[in-house]
Amino acid sequence: MKKSPTTSAILAATLTAGATLASAATTVTIGTVNNGDMIRMQELSSEFEKSHPDIKLDWVVLEENVLRQRLTTDIATEGGQFDVMTIGMYEAPIWGKKGWLEPMTDLPAEYDLADIFPSVRNGLSADGTLYGLPFYSESSMTYYRKDLFEQAGLEMPEQPTWEQMLDFTKVLHKPDEEQYGICLRGKAGWGENMALVTTVANTFGARWFDENWKPEFNGAEWHGAINFYVDLLGNYGPPGASSNGFNENLALFNSGKCTMWVDATVAGAFVTDRSQSNIADKVGFALAPKQVTGNGAGWLWSWGLAIPASSDAKDAATEFVTWATSKTYSQLVADKFGIAAMPPGSRASTYANADYMAAAPFAARTLQSMDRADPQNATLKPSPYIGIQFAAIPEFQSIATQVGKLVSGALAGQMSVDQALKSAQTITEREMKRARYY
Repeated sequence: MKKSPTTSAILAATLTAGATLASAATTVTIGTVNNGDMIRMQELSSEFEKSHPDIKLDWVVLEENVLRQRLTTDIATEGGQFDVMTIGMYEAPIWGKKGWLEPMTDLPAEYDLADIFPSVRNGLSADGTLYGLPFYSESSMTYYRKDLFEQAGLEMPEQPTWEQMLDFTKVLHKPDEEQYGICLRGKAGWGENMALVTTVANTFGARWFDENWKPEFNGAEWHGAINFYVDLLGNYGPPGASSNGFNENLALFNSGKCTMWVDATVAGAFVTDRSQSNIADKVGFALAPKQVTGNGAGWLWSWGLAIPASSDAKDAATEFVTWATSKTYSQLVADKFGIAAMPPGSRASTYANADYMAAAPFAARTLQSMDRADPQNATLKPSPYIGIQFAAIPEFQSIATQVGKLVSGALAGQMSVDQALKSAQTITEREMKRARYY
């Protein structure tokens, strides 16, 4: 049937209006890491776009090391490629102080900023100003196979020592059956292997710098820690451990190939999810291991969403960031994926929720781990820096990236531990002198 002139005119006007509306939409480009919770955020963001038809979300999802490099380059050069950046407790205060990030102020009352744990707010702030809103927050803890421990007559303490972890691996390591004693981060990166390695070093009594900002890689503590780490993971870890980061080890653990794993508390929701874990009902949870001290055994981190000052879509970006870190978003996750999948570690109300605590067997240990994490007191001897798995100074990212490559090289057998630490000392001394710390 032929359309009447009137019908055609109405249709044309409707199409024109739709095209105008689409072209008028503000695009918000989001740079984020390819962790499970962020993939979920991208999946659920269609709900945000439905309620905000004037905002279009453009996602750039990258592996952690690549993301950090891209974001650091963009923010330092004022490139303006991103409107929302997924950064953490290291970057937010440093970049905020430099004026590179928009302060997160004038949040709506229903956001309930007071519900965010003080340690998380403080970690994303500089001089009392908040520069990122926490998407999720974490410490680190020990995951282990309860069934295999029971079969072997072993008992996991509330907080094992690293020596005890070694003893356990010697019993449980069965490589012929693809059952490896332990999985740990080996992939080079200041936020990959060095996050874990620094906590190991902390418990062995090491520190990145002495009170005069001089590096200590030539000391007995660092040698003890790295030799132990290389021997433990090299002898009782999976093949190719020097290439494994958080996501790789999560996949190994969920497939039943790791008897123990020390990593971020955020993994609790994934290792107990029957849809992706083969051992969901067999996982136990303990505090991250200590050694000569418990100081700095478990890290403290928050993946926050921040808005660079170079963004040309600040208002729209603020709308998204506020939504993605809100109680409303947490409830959306609970409705879609189950209450145990709610973003952890950031809000007191999450842990005051009896239904969440009952559904999430890892929640109590997560809360305990975060409560114990103290960035002001992370080493056995006094240190001049704040931070557990990092030192909160601008130079750290470059230094730890290089040191991470050396430690990964020692794990892969490309050099000795002595060679790696000698090079680490030389590199760090050069960078700290260049920055005029001493």
